[in-house]
Amino acid sequence: MAQVSSPAAGPVGFSLLTLLGLKEGADPAEWGRIRATQLQAGRELALFLLGTNLVAAVGTLLLLSTTVPWWLLAAWSVATCVIATLVTVQRLASHHRSDGYARQEDLRATVWGGLALGIAWAIVPVVLAPHAPVGALAGLGLILVVLMSAAALAMAPLALATLAFLATVGLSLAGSLSWHGAPAAAGGVGLFVAIMTLVCAGRARSLVLIRAAQMALEERDETVSMLLREFEDQSADWLWETDAARRVIKASPRFAVACGLDSLSINGMPFLQVLAGPTWENGNFASGLRVLAEKLKARESFRDLRLPVHINGEERWWELSASPRQDERGAFTGFRGVGSDVTEQRASADKINRMARFDTLTGLPNRLMVNETLVRAINEAEKWGKRCAFMMIDLDRFKAVNDTLGHPVGDRLLSRVSERLAQLMGDNSMCGRLGGDEFAVVVRDATDTAAVEKLARSIIETLSRPYEVDQHTLYIGASVGLATGPRDGRSAEMLIRSADLALYRAKDAGRGVFQSYEPALHVQAEERRVLEISLRGALEKGEMHLHYQPVVDAGTGRLTGFEALLRWQSPEHGNVSPAKFIPLAEEARLIEPIGAWVLRTACHEAAQWPHFVRVAVNVSAEQLQNPQFVSTVTSALANSGLPAERLELEVTESVFMHEELGATKVLDRVLDLGVKLSLDDFGTGYSSLGYLSRTRFSTIKIDRSFVQGAAKGVREAIAIIRAVVALAKSLGMATTAEGVETEAEHELVQELGCSKVQGYFFGRPLPVAEARELANRQYMERNAA
Repeated sequence: MAQVSSPAAGPVGFSLLTLLGLKEGADPAEWGRIRATQLQAGRELALFLLGTNLVAAVGTLLLLSTTVPWWLLAAWSVATCVIATLVTVQRLASHHRSDGYARQEDLRATVWGGLALGIAWAIVPVVLAPHAPVGALAGLGLILVVLMSAAALAMAPLALATLAFLATVGLSLAGSLSWHGAPAAAGGVGLFVAIMTLVCAGRARSLVLIRAAQMALEERDETVSMLLREFEDQSADWLWETDAARRVIKASPRFAVACGLDSLSINGMPFLQVLAGPTWENGNFASGLRVLAEKLKARESFRDLRLPVHINGEERWWELSASPRQDERGAFTGFRGVGSDVTEQRASADKINRMARFDTLTGLPNRLMVNETLVRAINEAEKWGKRCAFMMIDLDRFKAVNDTLGHPVGDRLLSRVSERLAQLMGDNSMCGRLGGDEFAVVVRDATDTAAVEKLARSIIETLSRPYEVDQHTLYIGASVGLATGPRDGRSAEMLIRSADLALYRAKDAGRGVFQSYEPALHVQAEERRVLEISLRGALEKGEMHLHYQPVVDAGTGRLTGFEALLRWQSPEHGNVSPAKFIPLAEEARLIEPIGAWVLRTACHEAAQWPHFVRVAVNVSAEQLQNPQFVSTVTSALANSGLPAERLELEVTESVFMHEELGATKVLDRVLDLGVKLSLDDFGTGYSSLGYLSRTRFSTIKIDRSFVQGAAKGVREAIAIIRAVVALAKSLGMATTAEGVETEAEHELVQELGCSKVQGYFFGRPLPVAEARELANRQYMERNAA
């Protein structure tokens, strides 16, 4: 029985059963670590095991491919590869580490892998070899011998699994040889297996002895380290000692070199004078040196005391630990301690601290430092009865730059923005980057409200100027939300939330402006939050439905189509206006699933109308920015059976504000399907003639505000309608006048040349059944005529 020496527990014996994991060792903790080492070694050699088995399987296939039935050979090869792969995966999935612990069960469990591989290879001499030609038998024997040798040498750490493999393969090979009248060869195989078994056990035993020796050395090293280092301070570089008068004595050469002096001259010098350097004369000591002086004077132990020292004109940082010492009579004789130079560690800590508080891209303070600065500003404001301010800044149209020119250009643009923003800051303000395209400004003293608002306007104006980045002229803007503390929040969290609500209002107001916080914004935000929660489940709960408003021919009054209008009847909020929930759906990224549902539902209903009745569906810019929208339209048409020319999509001019986001390309692909396109609310937005000529619109819809203005005799409204009608005719487009509510308005828009009209005069938005009845009635009237 071998002996493994352990300094902690004395000699520990182990037998073959312990080595195999079949019996617990004398020291379970030590053997747990040894078993973990065995498993780790098996894990490192798992891929070698897999490669050996795969190569051997390929060699066997080549030797037997012409004589063994293909189905038998295929079944064996697949089974062998699968078993080898599973065993490899099992060993690689092990989470044991060489310095961890493992149970007996963990080691014993490996036997099943070795046994499974052994059975797979035992099939070769027992089942496959009888079919092989004489010339191939030697090759098969060589393959099995190489496999067993590789297992005995490489997989020895997992001795139990390896012995199971050797025994299974060796016995099957020896038995097959005996059965076919070759007892001498069988005996040779048996001898070879016995030798390989001894080799495997020997290598496994060596691994255990090596690991035990390593553990013993580690424990001895720890013991020596504990004895040499009084405070177990691993960074201590030298020893120092003072007498009762706090003068240096017995200075070691390393301590003298660290102080920039020689061992002879340093002895007898006051310890504090050595550390103070040139500040000793003027008394301008660092606070750490004052703490050290107090500890020495009070004769108290201390540890990990950091202080700056001046060595040869250079400031270094030391870390000192020491305890008072007494003679045999108990009289105080001085201090003995250890010290280390931690200048590099401190520089690294400062760098890490800076990385934690400054944005790596722009160099501005990050969210953490902005928050810390804001907390201090709020505390100072409350302490002195003043006010502070917090601004949240969001860049307008920055996403378009990232999407079109790439993130590297976007990053450089953010750096330029940060430079401009930093130039606007004074002693009373600090700016930082919160993340993405969001920035913030903390104004420590915001007593002068006019000055704070002037700063907000300057930020918007400065950040909105063009940028030259990589030969691109970039135009972005900025929106600012402003909150004043402690009025709008007595904590940093509340003030940030107030500024965020103000920013939301600024962006909602058209961007490029600043908005101060108002208490009503909190109420609106809570209402919006509750409404969004209900909106997220509205589709699944069946709370949404469509109404259909008739669109008629301006001359004949005959029905030409319907516009599908979305309605939401909520049990909690009642009948919610589309003007309220549609923007919320766009902001919460719910517009795509809702829009897809509207499109599918409208197409399905329109397919049941007469062939001359179209359906118009409103589509938002957010939907068109998704390339999958084309698939949504195609699927809705295919599933409903509605011809593409009977579907009309209505878009507003906002779609063309961000052409770089791909909306126009999506529209072109939709138009290629045969779907019609209508421009809604023309004249109320940006009214560019460029996109009218580039996009194949079939209809321009004139906003109701112009219709009502024309009915009141407003010359500008009349002129606009005439101009739009003339423009549409020149481009081959129809015109639809919206919001026609009286006969006079109908006659006016007809006189002005509008081809179609829509409004309460011809019908309110109708439920599904009523719209279908109207369409069918029109169909019968047309047929009767």
